[in-house]
Amino acid sequence: MNLSPWSRSAAKRLFDCVSVLLALPLLIPVMLFAALLVRLTSRGPVLFLQERVGQFGRRFTILKFRTMIHVPDQAHHPITTSENQRFTPAGPFLRRWKLDELPQILNVLLGHMSLVGPRPKLPEHVVFDPPCRPGITGMATNIFANEEAVLAYLPKEKLDAFYHAVVLPAKRRLDAEYMSRATFLSDFRLLINAVLRRWGTGLDMYILQAAFEADPDRESLKAAQPSFPVMHRPAAAAIARSASEEQIAVS
Repeated sequence: MNLSPWSRSAAKRLFDCVSVLLALPLLIPVMLFAALLVRLTSRGPVLFLQERVGQFGRRFTILKFRTMIHVPDQAHHPITTSENQRFTPAGPFLRRWKLDELPQILNVLLGHMSLVGPRPKLPEHVVFDPPCRPGITGMATNIFANEEAVLAYLPKEKLDAFYHAVVLPAKRRLDAEYMSRATFLSDFRLLINAVLRRWGTGLDMYILQAAFEADPDRESLKAAQPSFPVMHRPAAAAIARSASEEQIAVS
């Protein structure tokens, strides 16, 4: 992954820390509300802790508000859909508004993460050590904001194959292209879009459909062929043929 001058600059790190510190007076009441919601609606810890891979392959513990039923000594499926997890009563609400991600501002202050960058991956989903800090939000995060609902269309037995054959490569391509040309202004726009919930609604499904239409004979895709509902074919074909407004391409 090639990084733009901004993506590898000390100024980006300074921007992250200053932005978090300035936003704390607004974020702390929201975080207290979310924590109280988790505590009152389910048993177990307020925070969900999980090992992720950061810059240059360094492992760190990501912080989230817990949205799933706490079952000690039982692992959850590493690929989350809206159908394959036992959510707490408050879980869907926290996920829908991305409030479960707010504790990651502490990861930013600790230097584990940036505000904008590729999402930190689970160790089993990493194919190379990323040269930049992972982000709370980013290009692929914006486009695949409705990922859990989209993946719920897949048969359970094809979920893992499809995720590794289609979703992860698409995310890597989106993030790599963005980080190679990122600037202060583009990062700022992504943050504003995240705050205002201006996400790529529906585009994630078009991208996944386009992956099949662009290369329907690829063995890895055939093995994971899902049963999507009928979608807007011209939109899917357009994404497969060329870049969108954000210069998105499907690998």
